[in-house]
Amino acid sequence: MSTGLDLRRRPGLWSYFSFGSTPHRRSVSSPERHELDKQEREDTLTKSNWGGRGRADTLEGYRTEPPTSMTGGQRSRYLKTGGVIALVLFLLYLFSSRGDGVRDVVNGGQAGGQAPTPGADGKIDPALGTTKCSKSSSKDKPLIQYALMIDAGSTGSRIHVYKFNNCGTTPELEKEAAFAMTPKKEGGSGLSSYGSDTEGAAKSLDILLDVAMKTVPDKLKACSPIAVKATAGLRKLDEKLGPDASKNILAAVRNRLETQYPFPVVSAANGGVEVMDGKDEGVYAWITTNYLLGKIGGPDKSPTAAVFDLGGGSTQIVFEPTFKSPSGGMPEKLAEGDHKYTFKTSGATYELYQHSHLGYGLMEARKSVHKAVVQAKHDASPNDSSWASQPITNPCIVPGMTREVNVTLDDGKTFETKMVGPTEAAPAQCRGLAEKILVKDAHCDLAPCSFKGVHQPSLEKTFAREDVYIFSYFYDRTQPLGMPESFTIAELRDLTAKVCEGEKGWGSFGAVEGALEDLKGRPEYCLDLSFMVGLLHTGYEMGLQREVKIAKKIKDNELGWCLGAR
Repeated sequence: MSTGLDLRRRPGLWSYFSFGSTPHRRSVSSPERHELDKQEREDTLTKSNWGGRGRADTLEGYRTEPPTSMTGGQRSRYLKTGGVIALVLFLLYLFSSRGDGVRDVVNGGQAGGQAPTPGADGKIDPALGTTKCSKSSSKDKPLIQYALMIDAGSTGSRIHVYKFNNCGTTPELEKEAAFAMTPKKEGGSGLSSYGSDTEGAAKSLDILLDVAMKTVPDKLKACSPIAVKATAGLRKLDEKLGPDASKNILAAVRNRLETQYPFPVVSAANGGVEVMDGKDEGVYAWITTNYLLGKIGGPDKSPTAAVFDLGGGSTQIVFEPTFKSPSGGMPEKLAEGDHKYTFKTSGATYELYQHSHLGYGLMEARKSVHKAVVQAKHDASPNDSSWASQPITNPCIVPGMTREVNVTLDDGKTFETKMVGPTEAAPAQCRGLAEKILVKDAHCDLAPCSFKGVHQPSLEKTFAREDVYIFSYFYDRTQPLGMPESFTIAELRDLTAKVCEGEKGWGSFGAVEGALEDLKGRPEYCLDLSFMVGLLHTGYEMGLQREVKIAKKIKDNELGWCLGAR
């Protein structure tokens, strides 16, 4: 069975704001921080037909302006889950089935079609206004609207607060008004790191909500919807603690949002607080990238680009294969199955191959490699565990560095180990371990397969020359070491060999600002890069001379603005 999206028909923007119940005055734990206006209310809006021409009509995209300041790491994190980040604007029309919405803001705010009221000093609060116009294009729409998305990733949670205006018939996304993430901690700071402590998981988002409370004007809080999308971390948690583990955490998150904060929570029917399907995570990023490249939603009919995302708990691959010359066993079209994703706009239909490899994100890959090392030691001396109390040489740890690692084997035995790097660099052995966990020899029901028996059309035969964009941890581990925005797999392999040498081979990194500091703080840098090479070259079977791209901007637009998630 294939899945897909049909974007040829789209409800008006304000029908996105569909909630399970009328926004109400919620109990709060800190009245001075979360006090709501007593006269907040919700009215029903009539769905609008936006009309328009060009890209806004074919892809239903939003106009954007790039943010004035954003780090490279933020850019890559945003693109990682195009759907996750911009789903504030996308999921509400994707999942909505009715046109209920918020027309007026709370008492004292601007009603639809009216300009914001100046304060006592005669000035308009910039958070309530815009430089684009002085009045909304419709009496049914406020001039300014905020929307909040929490990306609950496997290694941490992030909040994105977006501001957009209704100056024209097509809403204009002005900027990301705020961004914040949970503090890093050993073992990760994502919701899944709290295990069965559901309240602890819910409260971990308070630091993010504090940012939203300070960013969104009081007059607009009651009509600024919030949604939470969790990714691979919670998907993996169900495997560890049972099928209700993620559901219980998300229920606690929803309850805390509804009782402690003024923002209306998107209804359960519309997926307001949920674990996002892995295929959506990748496909929305594909839409984002290709929209920014002008390859969808416009006159450009050149081949679309592929998107490879490497998160913490999973990795996604999405591309549009072509079967121009079926011969020698080559099919005429993409085989049916869950891997097939049909994406439609008013002007075109795209048949995409997509797959989310759960358990093959970078953090999970680290665990698997360490487990393979310990498993080998255990298998060599099954009745004697004295080796576990001694440092264990791991070819994937940088020479001269150490890493404390807890490993649980398949039989349930747990070992607290101290991994140490080899005396001499062993990049080939590390890559061998990285390739071992890909399980290339697994049974393949539908050929060809990439790894672990998962069907994937041959990139060499169906996507040989088109652009390939890699991001998230691909970006986070290569860009700080001075890699250009485009490089080959062979160049990535060479970089890996240099990193795996340890400090004696890091001389060339001295010219890259911050590179040496980054290298010295990551004993597993050799492992990370080795896994990336193994995933791309052995897993996805990309040739060593195949070029891949990491980008900060595309045509002066920040990749973080998920314009394609429409």
